[in-house]
Amino acid sequence: MTEKVSLSVAMIVKNEAENLPDCLRSVAFARQIVVVDSGSSDETVRIAAEFGCEVFSEAWRGFGPQKQFAVEQCREAWILVLDADERIPPETARVIRQIIDSPGNLNGYSFPRKNFFQGRWIRHAGWWPDRVVRLFRRGQGRMTGAAVHEAVAVEGQVKALEVPIDHWTESRLGPILRKIDRYSTLGAQQAFAEGRWCSIGSASLRAGFTFFQDYLLRGGLLDGPEGLTLAVTDAVNKFFKYAKLSELNRRAAEQGQRGRIPPPSGAIG
Repeated sequence: MTEKVSLSVAMIVKNEAENLPDCLRSVAFARQIVVVDSGSSDETVRIAAEFGCEVFSEAWRGFGPQKQFAVEQCREAWILVLDADERIPPETARVIRQIIDSPGNLNGYSFPRKNFFQGRWIRHAGWWPDRVVRLFRRGQGRMTGAAVHEAVAVEGQVKALEVPIDHWTESRLGPILRKIDRYSTLGAQQAFAEGRWCSIGSASLRAGFTFFQDYLLRGGLLDGPEGLTLAVTDAVNKFFKYAKLSELNRRAAEQGQRGRIPPPSGAIG
């Protein structure tokens, strides 16, 4: 399977030198790979360039807009949106080739995503099949504008495929905690911009229910120690998202009393 097909892969990266080589090798059948870097300080850019990718340097815009910029650089008939910690297994690559070589009337396809955490395939608590839309005809799909939890929106019918995308999610607790801080901030800012309100008490209740739901109702306990860790980190993320929203609400109320409401994108502590 050395012949390349009319596929563009759209990726955004920052300091992904550890993940990028395996990811790029898994999509070597694509005719074009677009890599949009937002200020890597490791070997990410060099690795991408040596692999033959088209590399762009772009200041951070938020997940949705950043990925849309990558999509707009794509030239081939089909586009696959991929993250650096994801892989296209051989059986999935064969199906993608078949779709591109014998296109029908569909504009998009979704995949189940196999999430691996600390070496274990996580099958419960909503982590499987974790279906995502990633493959679409150029001009028939675009990224949503969300700063976090962005997705591909396709015009027309989307077919659900059964071949997976492998996702080797971050397994080290230090980076996970830093990611929680970043994502909870973005989530709080988005909720604030939508006019939502929350108290610290409500944030605590939401976190408690999230753990109960992930670990017990959705069967996270069946995934062993890894399932417990993920249920806890999900609950922690939920608490800080809504605790930060509560902080934004409080600051807005204080500023409003003085006749000055802070903008929704204001910094959170």
